[in-house]
Amino acid sequence: MGIMKKVALLLIRIYQKTLSFDHGILSRYPHNMGCRFYPSCSEYTYQAIDKFGILKGIWMGSKRISRCHPWNDGGYDPVPKKVKKK
Repeated sequence: MGIMKKVALLLIRIYQKTLSFDHGILSRYPHNMGCRFYPSCSEYTYQAIDKFGILKGIWMGSKRISRCHPWNDGGYDPVPKKVKKK
């Protein structure tokens, strides 16, 4: 595993354990600000980077985060087994 991939995955885990409304210390407080998807957007990005590498994983995570808004119902949206090539 490359150093950049390790750093990216570490930064996501740090975010999840500290600032995340789904995983971190802020999840203890009542709120309605968690991710609309399962797995959460940060976990999806972590899995995508781990599976497809840093560039493709960040691209996939960014696309996922752009869909996480009040006008999207969310739901179950796992990282695909393969990436479709256009």
